[in-house]
Amino acid sequence: MTQDAPHNPAAHQSYGTPEVPRVAVRGEARLEVDPEIARIGITVTARGTDRRSALDDLTRRNNAVLDLVKSYGEPVEKLETGAFSITPELTRHGRAERVRAYHGTVHITAELNDFTTLGELTTRLADLELTRVDGPWWALRPTSPAHGEARRQAVLEAVQRAREYARALGAELAALVELADLGAENAAPLAMAAPAGAYRSMSFAGAEEDSAPPLDLEPQRQTVYAQVNARFTMTPPRL
Repeated sequence: MTQDAPHNPAAHQSYGTPEVPRVAVRGEARLEVDPEIARIGITVTARGTDRRSALDDLTRRNNAVLDLVKSYGEPVEKLETGAFSITPELTRHGRAERVRAYHGTVHITAELNDFTTLGELTTRLADLELTRVDGPWWALRPTSPAHGEARRQAVLEAVQRAREYARALGAELAALVELADLGAENAAPLAMAAPAGAYRSMSFAGAEEDSAPPLDLEPQRQTVYAQVNARFTMTPPRL
């Protein structure tokens, strides 16, 4: 013969009891902060009448871009090469097709933490032969203190809101029962999707004789959002 487990009324009182009422609230915080990093996309292209000449030109231009970016040192936090392609351009010749030319492309991504350097580098890259620059995309680092500050403010708002509800009933908060994090994330994500007003695109067929002045890039402030749900017990209200 087995003995039933003791019945725990509190386990079935998820909404509290008259003696120990509960209050559930949501806390939110939204901060506007300066970006910490910026990304740019660089596309290097080449064209040749044969595969080897297209590849040689592409290699030369790609190396020039990499050397230029690396020359800026510490302000460049990350430099990555993405997709690479050599594609034949076909043309019809009688009943057959033949290769008219070859097109080569390399995509590069650079991430910088110095926005003065960013403006100068962006201009110099756009001044290179057959080089396109897209961006910048402004962002915060995942470890930015702004994320923690937003979560802290969301919790403080939840506590303040719950306390105001309790006092409206002549009661006081007694204990925290549950705190559920619904997320605190950058509203302008790190993915390379340019928000309005933050995107620039430049491409030049050849280098200019005189260097262009550095672009004056105005960093776009970032929105950090946090939201929590909280449940508290409170003293019996005086109704």
